[in-house]
Amino acid sequence: MKKRTYIAAFFFGIALAFLLIFMKLPYYVTMPGSAQNLKPLVHVEHGDRDAGTFMLTTVRMGRANVIAYLLAHIRPFYELHPVEEIRQEGESDKEYTMRQLELMEQSKEAAIVVAYRHAGKPVAYEAKGVYVMSVLPNMPAAGLLEAGDRIAAIDGRPLNSSEQMVNYVREKEAGDRVHITFVRDWKRQEAVLRLKPFPHHPNQVGLGVTLMTDYDVRTDPPVDVDSEQIGGPSAGLMFSLEIYNQLVDEDITKGQKIAGTGTIDVHGKVGPIGGISQKVVAADREGADVFFAPNEHGAPSSNYRKAVETAQKIGTKMKIVPVDTFDDAIRYLRSMPEE
Repeated sequence: MKKRTYIAAFFFGIALAFLLIFMKLPYYVTMPGSAQNLKPLVHVEHGDRDAGTFMLTTVRMGRANVIAYLLAHIRPFYELHPVEEIRQEGESDKEYTMRQLELMEQSKEAAIVVAYRHAGKPVAYEAKGVYVMSVLPNMPAAGLLEAGDRIAAIDGRPLNSSEQMVNYVREKEAGDRVHITFVRDWKRQEAVLRLKPFPHHPNQVGLGVTLMTDYDVRTDPPVDVDSEQIGGPSAGLMFSLEIYNQLVDEDITKGQKIAGTGTIDVHGKVGPIGGISQKVVAADREGADVFFAPNEHGAPSSNYRKAVETAQKIGTKMKIVPVDTFDDAIRYLRSMPEE
């Protein structure tokens, strides 16, 4: 009898452990990630290697199991997010990962353009293609287009940017047909799709795809940016600062550790990101002296205000600096006293 009880308890323990570890809940859990030195990731040919450090900050994220779900309720700076808050409707894990990596590519391209322009170095960029990042279910493109397809033309009109396609479709009505020419696995293919209203935006019609424009950026001197499979656009500002610092003779860090976050566009505008509190924690752990946070033009719920609240909670001496543009960051760095 005792032996049978032990065996039952053993298998019950295995089943419980399996449920706690392997059963995925409809949430993602996020937590502080790392603050990573950008010097090893950015290589401007014959660029300066300065004493100070620019750091990109990250958030760790994964699907929540039961243990992670419970930890998120008791550990500081652990956060739960419903799946639909992270992934787009109908988006697979593969499509989500691809979308995040493509967003990083776009972010790096914009960072290069901004840094070279501000440093007065030759840079040129042009749109060279439109790619599918994700496909919504129950929309015209479902089952016909896939993440990674390159859209070559719509109704015979060649496409160089996603804006061209969006503007063209915007003029159409529900039920209109469009002829899509696309490339998959190096093979040119055709599809005729009938436009349909979006489920949550019945006044807008479309194909049900998320698109990305691929830019060809040419610089002198050459630059290589290795993002090491880091996804998302939030490192744009910090990449632009590191590239700029390697292009110019001065060390704009003045020997300090500069962390931060924020998207950047080709005009140097800095945009908000997710996980700001967790990134502040990560930067503080790495001993950062300064943390740049998107100011969102002073909005009450801005990344900057949230970053200041977090800094106060953890008692860091790190200076939280609001930025709306690349120029804001440069002005602050040049105003810092020498170490």
